[in-house]
This record gives sequence, structure tokens and C-alpha cells, in this order.
Amino acid sequence: MDEQTGGAAEASSAIAGTKDKLEELCVNTIRFLAIDGVEKAKSGHPGAPMGMADMAFVLWTDFLRHDPKQPSWQDRDRFVLSAGHASMLLYSLLHLTGYPEMTMEQLQSFRQWGSKTAGHPEYGDAPGIEATTGPLGQGFANGVGMGIASKMLAARFNTDDAFKPVQNWIYVICSDGDLEEGISSEAASLAGHLGLGNLIYLYDDNDVTLDGDKRLSMSEDVKKRFEAAHWHVQKIDGHDRDAVRKAIRKAQKVTDKPSMIMAKTVIGFGSPKFHGTSRAHGEPLGPEEAAATKVALGWPAEPAFYVPDEVRSEFARKVKRLARARKQWDTGMAEWRARNPQLAAEWDACWSHSLPEGFELQLADAGKTDKPIATRELSNQVIQKIGDIAPFVVGGAADLASSTKTNFKNGGSIERLKDDVNDPPPFDLFKGKNLHFGIREHAMGAALNGITLYGPFRVHGSTFLIFSDYMRPAIRLAALMQIPSIFVYTHDSVFLGEDGPTHQSVEQLFSLRLIPNMTLFRPADGVETGMAWAWAIGNKHEGPTIIVLTRQKVDIIPHGADFDPHQIWRGAYVLDGYADGDFTFIATGSEVTLAVRTAELLRDEGIRARVVSAPSLDIFDRQPEDYQNEVLGDRSRIVAIEAGRSSGWYKYVNHDALIIGIDRFGASAPLADIEKHFGFTPEAVAERVRGWR
Repeated sequence: MDEQTGGAAEASSAIAGTKDKLEELCVNTIRFLAIDGVEKAKSGHPGAPMGMADMAFVLWTDFLRHDPKQPSWQDRDRFVLSAGHASMLLYSLLHLTGYPEMTMEQLQSFRQWGSKTAGHPEYGDAPGIEATTGPLGQGFANGVGMGIASKMLAARFNTDDAFKPVQNWIYVICSDGDLEEGISSEAASLAGHLGLGNLIYLYDDNDVTLDGDKRLSMSEDVKKRFEAAHWHVQKIDGHDRDAVRKAIRKAQKVTDKPSMIMAKTVIGFGSPKFHGTSRAHGEPLGPEEAAATKVALGWPAEPAFYVPDEVRSEFARKVKRLARARKQWDTGMAEWRARNPQLAAEWDACWSHSLPEGFELQLADAGKTDKPIATRELSNQVIQKIGDIAPFVVGGAADLASSTKTNFKNGGSIERLKDDVNDPPPFDLFKGKNLHFGIREHAMGAALNGITLYGPFRVHGSTFLIFSDYMRPAIRLAALMQIPSIFVYTHDSVFLGEDGPTHQSVEQLFSLRLIPNMTLFRPADGVETGMAWAWAIGNKHEGPTIIVLTRQKVDIIPHGADFDPHQIWRGAYVLDGYADGDFTFIATGSEVTLAVRTAELLRDEGIRARVVSAPSLDIFDRQPEDYQNEVLGDRSRIVAIEAGRSSGWYKYVNHDALIIGIDRFGASAPLADIEKHFGFTPEAVAERVRGWR
């Protein structure tokens, strides 16, 4: 140990009161990498990493089963930094534990163009980042989703065999801000209800938010709150590393409840002026205070981003020990495969999301019907077929499965037993495919993302389209991460009728279409519905899929004998029998039925119209311009029909085209009255076309 390093260790030891000088040196290395990264970027959040460093060090070097050489190891423990503003904490840990892509150059490029070290952790930027976090509470709920996925996987593959393929933990570090966001209450309630004993959360309880002391906005008893939600709760000193170790070990022994470790910490630990204050939260310490903090903790002023050799060696030693778990798992898994060849094949099919050849045509056939029927009902037909051919697909609803029709009829239900309501669902029930998210749309969306991120499952969650607004942060993050979460929405327009404008969506369709990396389907019939589902479970495009369905019945759309359902995957296509005319109807969902009926009405008058069904404008936008022009024809001779805001259609048509939409809120009335008063009958549309032509 050189003199410079020895001085740092001695001073650090004195401040923290620890007997282990090398350990304190490691912790301070984390702190100062974070401080220096924020200082160099001239923006960021140094205080939280400074306060969290002790417990993060313990977690990452004594408990977290991970291997930087195999970062996608299936049974690794998952770590989610829900307090994403503390991103330099995660980047420092990834660097020190040896993740090859998290180089020193990346730490020095914090928040800069093209770096892997964004202001908040971004999934996909570098191995070891398990989720995009930043919007507070989302990571908290992602962790719950990961816990659900892990338990479902364990129920399927952990048998009486001595080797258990699924043994991992889900660790989350969360903050005051995470707990103040309502999504955390929803997610915590769900986790406690399901008895997710594989969750261990460390709460950075530092009593400070951005605007000042936590007392400005929060005074609840967090311990009682989580105990009421059926969590196991401990309170510790977050700077006492031995206490952190004991708390995590104790939490691991509680297998029927999620665990919350309330770790009291000091934000900006070590800063002479800013420790324990909001000033350390959301901006650099500044050159003078950063230098003063180094003096206070006995750290060398130069060089910046200093990592003592002893620290590198200690991290390497600890990570090597933790990585043995991966090698042991590999050995055990190979032997397990030999003993359980059928289960091993199912394991591989689950993780690879294996689908039979021509699966999409099977789903298109499953959606067919010989009578008018709502697309939510057609979707249910398709879902049953998915249950037969894709065992890795699971899903649920926000207490609305009876309306959204998203249950697998023979899929089993993960629920508390009627005769044992005070206990979580029995482990064996986690083999089920049907999840009950309860009236928790916000948490449902983020939990879906967590289940998806975990790996082996494709998962859907459903509610009414109007309540997609409750889920928008999770939808946006799924799109940002480009992960294949599936969001199913029914009751898609004003045509749901009597429930009235509070439940009738008018702005949601184009609002959701604005989100990049996302594919929204509004199918018009069973074949389109089947192909929408095939797109979603087959991951045909990076990013989430939204499937929007009707409550009202729709007619059978005319498809010729030679119709290729793959045309649906071009986003918009001309219907058979309606390829010629002097203008074009383009419509989505139930309004395709209206366009066909109107075209027939006008045909009787000698007016011929083309009819285009556009189940996915998002996919249509990705098509070559020649195809778009072929489908749309003369953009001044288009009538666009959709029961929602009209303005978005001007992307596809000229301003002298006719757009029939709804640019006001709905009304409470029977379906027939809604159609009549909003002008969505064949007669009303035909009259507008006559006047427009």
C-alpha cells in the first residue's frame, strides 16, 4: 500500500468508524468516482451515490450473484437502481466489478453524447444495466415484475430434483422519491399480496428530497406502510456495513414476504458543507467542495477518477468468488439437463420464445368468425390458440379480464386461495398463466416491463383504452428500452356508449402513436386481430405492441380467397373487391366496417370508392414510399374515418381531403344514439362524401 493510498484509508476509517480500512477504501472509491464523474460533466446527482456507497458495496461484493464475463447468465441475481438519478453509483460498480464495456473512459464521459453512461441508467447501453430507470417508482415496480417472473419460472422448473434451475434474488435500491410516487404503493401492495419472498429492497432513507428536507412533503411511517402491505421490514444504519450484511441475510431467510431494508443514510456523505442537505442532491458539489470532501475523507486531490490498486484487487477477488455461483450453476444445469431432458427442452423453448412454423397463420385462422362479433371476443379466441402453441406467453388484467377477455381459459390463476385468504398464493399456483394485477394500472404497466426484462416470458396486461393514460410512463419506457411488452386495450372509442365521456377515448389513439419504437394495432376483424397478436408474441419489431379492441360488434371484412394475411403486417392494405374508385376510404378498427357499408351504399348510386384497412399506422409509416403511395392513391381524394381526434390524419392526406373524426369529448348514450349524433352511420358518412366530392 503506497503512502497516498494508506493516508486515504486511515482518514476514511476514522470518519466511518470501521475496522476494515481496505473496505472503507473501496467504498470511498465508489464515492469519488461518482463525485468526479458529476464534476466533469458539470451536471448530475452526487449526493445519493455518496450516501448509498456503503450498502451498494456490500450488496455487489458479498451477495449479488453476477458474472461480468457472462452478464446475461439466466439465473443471475437482478439489480435495479430505481433511484436512477444515482446512476454514477451503478456505473462505478459496473466498472469496479469488471464489466468490460464500462471502461474508465465511459465514467469520464458521463452524460456526454454517445457514451454508455447516460444521466439515468439506460437498458441496452451497457451490460449490467437491467432496466431503464429515472422516472421515480418505475424501477420499484419493474423489480416486482421481475420477482413475479422469477417465481413463475421457478414454479415451472424447480422440481423435486436436487438441483434448482431458478435460485435468484431481485435486489432494488429505492429512494424517498420512489416511495412518494403512487406507483410504489400499487406495486408494493401487489408484491405483498403475492408473497414475493425473492424481493429484497434497500431503501436509501436519507430524509432529503430535491426541494429540501423530506418533512416538506412526507411524514408517513414507512415501516408501518410496508408491514401493512405484507412486507418484512427492517431498520438499520445504512453506513454500518455489518448491519447491511446481517439485514440482507435475514431478509433472505424470509421466503413468504418481500423484504424492505430501511437504511438510514446521509446524503452527500463526507461533504463538509453539503452532507445531509438537498444541495448535495441534484447538482455538482463544485470544485471547492469536491476538493474539501477529498480532504475530509483523506482522499488524494489528484488524479481525478482515482482507483487505488488495492481496490481493484479487492473487487476482483470478491467478484471472482461471486462468479463461482455461475460456474456452479452451469455445472448443475448440465447435469439437470441430462436427468430432465423434457424439462430442459421446455426451458430452452421458453427462453428462446420458440414458436411453430407458420404460427401467425394459425393465429389468423383462430380469429375467424362467421358472424359479427367484437374484436375483444375475437382476441379471446386468438389468446386460447396462443395458450396452445406458446407456453411462454402469460398475462393478466387490471381487474377487467371479464371485460377485456384476456384470460387463458385453461391457464390457471395466480391467486390467494378462498379458504386461506390470509396467506399468499401457494407456490404451485405460480405455474398459472393468468395474473391479477388488480385496479393498479400504473404498477401493472411497469410490472409488465419487469416480467419482460427478466427474460423467458412474453406478457400482456389489459384494461380500457382510456386508462392507458395511467400507464403511459411504463409504455414510454418499454418503447425507450425497445422491449416487447404487450399492452391490450379494449373499449376503444365513444362507441362503448352509456359509460360516457369519462370512459370514452378520443385522444388516446394518436397520443399513443406518437411514441417512438412502438407498434399500435387497431384491428378491424379476426384475421387482423390474429396477426396483431402474432406480431406481438413473435417480436416482429423491437419495442412494445399495443392492441386496441372494440366492445361493439364488427362485421366480417371481405377478404378474397387469395388474401395473404401477411399484408396486414404492412400496416395498411386495399380490401379485396374495393381496389377501384375515384376516391379512397381509409379507416381503422370498427370504422372499416363503416367504410365498407358506406362504399356499398354509394356504389348503388354509381359512386365507386376504394377501401383501405389500416390496422397499424405505425407499421405503415415504416413501409417504402412507393407502397404508401400505391395504397393511398391521390392524397386529396381520401376520406379518413376514425372515431377519435382527426388532426393526426393530416400526416397521410392533403388538407382538401375529408377527415371524419371526433374532436370533442363523448357523451353518455346508447351505441345507436352515439353513432347517429356523431355522424358515424353509413347514411351520415355518405352525405358528407356527396357534399365533399
